[in-house]
Amino acid sequence: MLKLVSLFSGCGGMDLGFKQAGFDIVFANDIDNDAVVTYRENIGEIIQKDIREIHEDEIPECDILVGGFPCQPFSSAGNRKGVADERGTLFHETIRIIKKKQPKVILFENVRGILSIKNEDGSKLIDEIERIMFEEGYYVDYKLLKASDYGVPQNRYRVIIVGIRKDLNKRFEFPKPFQADNLTLSSVLENLHPNLPNNEHWRLSPQSKEIIPFIKEGGSWKDIPYDKLPERMKRIRDNIKKYKSPNFYRRYSRNEICGTITAAATPENCGIIHPTEDRRFTVREVARIQSFPDDFVFKANNISGKYKVIGNAVPPKLAFVLAIQILAILNSTIDTEDNGYNSLEQINADELLGIV
Repeated sequence: MLKLVSLFSGCGGMDLGFKQAGFDIVFANDIDNDAVVTYRENIGEIIQKDIREIHEDEIPECDILVGGFPCQPFSSAGNRKGVADERGTLFHETIRIIKKKQPKVILFENVRGILSIKNEDGSKLIDEIERIMFEEGYYVDYKLLKASDYGVPQNRYRVIIVGIRKDLNKRFEFPKPFQADNLTLSSVLENLHPNLPNNEHWRLSPQSKEIIPFIKEGGSWKDIPYDKLPERMKRIRDNIKKYKSPNFYRRYSRNEICGTITAAATPENCGIIHPTEDRRFTVREVARIQSFPDDFVFKANNISGKYKVIGNAVPPKLAFVLAIQILAILNSTIDTEDNGYNSLEQINADELLGIV
């Protein structure tokens, strides 16, 4: 069984997918308390500690290292300070550990903004990451993936970076998209029994509570009467081209695939409004949109913390697909008898939806 080390583990979306594929998680780490308590509840032991304070010798030997170093500096919606931001240096902390452990495979996940962010010298950050990993002995491939192409009921875009150790003489081939049924909200929201865990929702602000009833199913802030808009939105509506036609308060219909679930869970900036009820999706509903199983329980100090850890997570079904692809590529060097998965092609879309 392959041994996996997980850094920046969050609440365990990536790790859950790899665990379902048969990987043995020998080390996990995150600094966020809400993420850590959720991880322990569902997956197992995790070290709550700043990665900069973890010595390489504290980490077991491993076959694969996975991680999603912090997204914020690289997000097109964030401050885009990139490597000038202190968090940008956390990538180098993973390299420090990689140098010591020399795993067969490295897998990083990040937001799409990482493809365009630049270093202070004008070079592209993604090129620098590829160069560093190559110098450390890894062939690197990366790609922007859409989660709904791999069984996740969410149009979520994320960059996946995979390095395979050069001595294995292999390159990572990204899994081909496949058609999966039942990804629309109507399917996600069915059979939601009241006794399911985390069947709770974060109450709307007074402003959102007032204007959301005007938004039709499948609509947005453009459905709100002008005189009901907050003053800031009136200014934007008055000169909508200047503001590049933003689509605030998106309310996806039941026959659509949901958009990206964000950590902030703000109705204004992400499609977290229920299609027919004037509220946010419940914690369990957003967990389903992220492809977490119903028995995965979210713990946090407050309800906003539960939305946060879900929004920050890697969808487990996407992680599972990547895990199976890694097993297929390394099938000559690992024992896969415990799980029986040697190729993604052995699993049809309907079976995949039931695995995680």
